[in-house]
Amino acid sequence: MNTLHPCKEVSGNVCATIKWYCTTIIITPLCAGALFSSLDCVFNRWILWHIRDTTPQIFNLPISFFRGFGLTHCPSQLGGLHTSNFSSTYNIGGREERKSVRSERVEWEYSPPENGSPELSMKAIIISGQRRILISGSIHYPRSTPEMWEGLIQKAKDAHLDVIQTYVFWNGHEPSPGTYNFEGSYDLVRFIKTVQKLGLYVHLRIGPYVCAEWNFGGFPVWLKYVPGISFRTDNEPFKIENEYGPVSRASGPAGRSYLNWAAEMAVGLETGVPWVMCKEDDAPDPVINTCNGFYCDTFTPNTPYKPIMWTEAWSGWFTEFGGPIHHRPVEDLAFAVARFIQKGGSFINYYMYHGGTNFGRTAGGPFITTSYDYDAPIDEYGLIREPKYGHLKELHRAIKLCEQALVSADPTVTSLGSLQQAHVFSSQTGGCAAFLANYNPDSFARVMFNNVHYNIPPWSISILPDCSNVVFNTAKVGVQTSQMQMYPANTQSLMWERYDEVVASLEDNSLITATGLLEQINITRDTSDYLWYITSVDVSPAEGFLHGGQLPVLTVQSAGHALHIFLNGQLSGSAYGSREDRRIKFSGSVNIRAGTNKIAILSVAVGLPNAGVHYEFWSTGVLGPVVLHGLDEGSRDLTWQKWLYQVGLKGEAMNLNSLEGASSVEWMQGSLAVQDQQPLSWYRAYFDAPDGNDPLALDMGSMGKGQVWINGQSIGRYWIAYAPNGDCNSCSYIGTYRSPKCQSNCGQPTQRWYHVPRSWLQPTRNLLVIFEEVGGDATKISMMKRSVSSVCADVSEWHPTLKNWDIESNGQPEEYHKPKVHLQCAPGQSISAIKFASYGTPLGTCGNFQQGACHSPNSYTILEKNCIGQERCAVAISTTNFGSDPCPNVMKRVAVEAICSSAAQPIS
Repeated sequence: MNTLHPCKEVSGNVCATIKWYCTTIIITPLCAGALFSSLDCVFNRWILWHIRDTTPQIFNLPISFFRGFGLTHCPSQLGGLHTSNFSSTYNIGGREERKSVRSERVEWEYSPPENGSPELSMKAIIISGQRRILISGSIHYPRSTPEMWEGLIQKAKDAHLDVIQTYVFWNGHEPSPGTYNFEGSYDLVRFIKTVQKLGLYVHLRIGPYVCAEWNFGGFPVWLKYVPGISFRTDNEPFKIENEYGPVSRASGPAGRSYLNWAAEMAVGLETGVPWVMCKEDDAPDPVINTCNGFYCDTFTPNTPYKPIMWTEAWSGWFTEFGGPIHHRPVEDLAFAVARFIQKGGSFINYYMYHGGTNFGRTAGGPFITTSYDYDAPIDEYGLIREPKYGHLKELHRAIKLCEQALVSADPTVTSLGSLQQAHVFSSQTGGCAAFLANYNPDSFARVMFNNVHYNIPPWSISILPDCSNVVFNTAKVGVQTSQMQMYPANTQSLMWERYDEVVASLEDNSLITATGLLEQINITRDTSDYLWYITSVDVSPAEGFLHGGQLPVLTVQSAGHALHIFLNGQLSGSAYGSREDRRIKFSGSVNIRAGTNKIAILSVAVGLPNAGVHYEFWSTGVLGPVVLHGLDEGSRDLTWQKWLYQVGLKGEAMNLNSLEGASSVEWMQGSLAVQDQQPLSWYRAYFDAPDGNDPLALDMGSMGKGQVWINGQSIGRYWIAYAPNGDCNSCSYIGTYRSPKCQSNCGQPTQRWYHVPRSWLQPTRNLLVIFEEVGGDATKISMMKRSVSSVCADVSEWHPTLKNWDIESNGQPEEYHKPKVHLQCAPGQSISAIKFASYGTPLGTCGNFQQGACHSPNSYTILEKNCIGQERCAVAISTTNFGSDPCPNVMKRVAVEAICSSAAQPIS
């Protein structure tokens, strides 16, 4: 971390014009001609530093533009809708020397701008005079490692994305006032330069409020203690915003006043670029309002001359401890995107394209899991998720084939039936593109378009780049499905040592003392998840329960999120809330003895809130009442007696998670270290880095709740003991998607596997440290590799193929290409067996295929001949290839499941 110059110290730079608006600043380096605008002074203090000292490092970007939306994807208080915030758009046209850096004003007019500056019209975003439909994907740099960034961005580029979108996470960059961190996973400059290197654009959502299921919504906790602060309303110390629609309505006149102030402030900065408000219907001109959600095809801007932009297309949903795993079928996601494009959409951003991992204590919510996988096209580990990745890739290619017509004029909409429509786009050069939609969730539709019959599956859209040939249908998935499993990493058994955390003591003179119960975050300032609440209760030897009566009952009420109660050093019980209701009411019998009894309550935060009206005032911790029932006197209220407070754990204070701190205490060794599963236990072990390149994960399935560190870096929180209930029935892509629709993992731990970045490891003697709160079996913790276990495909002989469009558009007299089954294992693997194969009318889905009434007896032979021993293979779907027609005049398919093998074997 580096402490940078305050904003005003940079005023000596003759190349910078600085304007202050409360906490807002715009920097215009006049000499270089580069333009940067932001709503966040803190962020721009760092930008100023780079303008002054290291400009070539950040401004050497070709035709990249940064669009900041101050807020991100967050469920509102009403029904889980998401909102977003302001965004600024600006361009940096970078060359080799600093003086060649040049920026152009972004206009709303149709005339082409100079030198590649982006421009907006109601139909498209214009870059270098070319109208564009831009496809974007969210990848948050701190949710992966710098070593992963290039691979992630390359995968996005390979899938025909134009733009990478990310937030700027204020609390990661300024953890304490004036102390800045732009290193490691927070190296924003390196991330942007990596995007630039691969030739994509950047959308920079500069916040400072990001939501994003991120701790405290991206705000540093110290901001809460600025005198007079009130978040997200008309409040003088707080003058920045993001995703404000629902909050504005809940805040009444103050919210509306704040909204207008923010818009006027942003426009008044005269950055020369458009500003965007997401999910704010009342966005005043010239600010552009945009859409976030599962579907945005019914969205229209509040004035007709604004472009139609979808800033968050939710590719899945986040996961919370105690909840199931959410899955959004790719057929529905592709249908939603195609619906949006056919209605005139010009910009679509997938939230998320790669979700990644909430390392450390960055997960918010509260109760958000360490995994932020989000069912995204690229999974948490950086591996391609099929069929979501491949099917969307084909969709993007089909959209790009239609781009010239899409950006030229409004579509002509024609009814093809009661629930069917055609959207036809015509370009000025005579090009034509059509989207044929079947909104019926119950049945196929056979429609007539341009005197040709087309069969459209339910809840789907077919895309015809020439108004004649179908190259893509959102419901017809031709790419493979990859099934992932965890494989043993074949490392040596871990030799565990244990150190017992001491329950906080009444005799510790260093503790905070107060009469009554104090709010947790006000004490810890979020420096730790843990706060001890300690008091005592005196009991007379004459009490009736000591002579054969029932034990007293202790009740504790807490604002959340979890607590463990210790009586005289022994665990008496635990309780926890949920994301929907953080509050806790513990009630349990306690083994009180005669004399003085020590009650120690360990209150545990599981991430700070990231969304909601004035969430800075939401409470955490034990606020009472705390009452002991069942005494001879009746009940004794302990709420307002003397309490002692210890921030964090002793092991945290000794840095037992670090290489140096782990050597500062005596650890219990041998079988005694693991034979009894004690609460409040620290475990450590050393291991060598597994060979190979497969992503790694820790299997924590035998543990309870706690945190994990590798070589001093925090993997995050784990919580195995909290298994979800819920409805995990079968999932269909058909019909409107909502997050409860397609769920899995009910009855199992929400998250069992925890990502271990390979870049965190050294070849030998890596330190693994675990803090376990309630007790677990450390001997069963193991290092695993993640890779493909099997691949499936299910493709019909009439499946649309983009290959044939290439032939037709190029005028090449090549033979018509039959659809093919494509299978591909992971690098280093090969297809070792064909588990299922059928050319005919197979039934079922991947992992559960069955032969139908029609089946070619040559199915296995043909697939085995072409695929066994290969990393990838392709087999044409035709009667000629399979030797005979098993059922003439019937549309046939090939369904296949192939086993992928490497040195390791999958576990069940």
